Amino acid sequence: MSEDKGPRSANIFDVAKLAGVSHQTVSRVLNDLPNVRPATRERVERAIAQLRYSPSPAARALVTRRTRTIGLVVPGVSDYGPTSVGLHFNLAARRARYSVETVSSLDAGGASVRAAVESLLRQRVDAIVLIIADVAGLDVVRSLDLSIPVVAAASSARRDSHIVSIDQYRGARQAVRHLAEIGHTQILHVAGPATAADAVERIRGWRDELAAHRLVTADPVHGDWSAADGYRIGTELELTPGSAIFVANDQMSIGLLSALRERGLRVPEDISIVGFDDVPEAGYLFPPLTTVRQDFAALGELIMQKVLVAIEEPDSITEDTPLPTRLVLRGSTAPPGR
Repeated sequence: MSEDKGPRSANIFDVAKLAGVSHQTVSRVLNDLPNVRPATRERVERAIAQLRYSPSPAARALVTRRTRTIGLVVPGVSDYGPTSVGLHFNLAARRARYSVETVSSLDAGGASVRAAVESLLRQRVDAIVLIIADVAGLDVVRSLDLSIPVVAAASSARRDSHIVSIDQYRGARQAVRHLAEIGHTQILHVAGPATAADAVERIRGWRDELAAHRLVTADPVHGDWSAADGYRIGTELELTPGSAIFVANDQMSIGLLSALRERGLRVPEDISIVGFDDVPEAGYLFPPLTTVRQDFAALGELIMQKVLVAIEEPDSITEDTPLPTRLVLRGSTAPPGR
């Protein structure tokens, strides 16, 4: 005879469904955070009362020990993407009335990331957030077994309930699809470092979109994300008029544009270029750069919301769909032979 376990206790997602809001909004109400409309707050509170919801005892025990401080591990680089994510996460944390203790990992290796995590644990933070730039860091995130929530911003084909991201793969496919649809049949790729998580996903997207259009794939050329390396690659690439280049970030695109101009190749008349990131300078280059925009502000907010839910309902964390990118069309792309 099976044991009657009784009705299941309501969780934060039940409250969100009854109130007609997101679980992040419920978390903001539970934490008495700003930026919730009074009518929405009242609706959530009614749903909480109706369902007799209360956060898990383990979560409440954690709440009573809160320092309202979050540890942030960032890569030891000044690249635009990781820096922007860190900035917007700090802003989101401040809006939620949390302070942030930031530690840089000295290199991309797993030992450095783990050492940064251990230094934050000694400061009794309420949660740890990691911005992961290298695939080695992903292995560390998945191996962590801590008593406090862990959330990572990282690109990976493998989904994980504690990882949030912007969809690098589909962003790359957007870029290549645009070039293919305006008539380019030779689409080269200047990629980031081979061990960079973002670069791996963008290469994967480039290859799959070329395959979808039955176009030939050459080996990508790897750079180090910098304009200087983009320039170096631009002086060495074997190009024929009518080619197109998908560049893995805008900084390398800047260097590439300069090198092509020195070689007498016109953009977009001879060569089309698409970048990635949409840095503030992208619209003011010559020509203005067509690129894939990432919403770093939305990612910073999503990380903070994930942390809040993890504190309130540590057993209710679910996978998040990667945030979408947007292709921004400017003057660096045109049909071949225009």
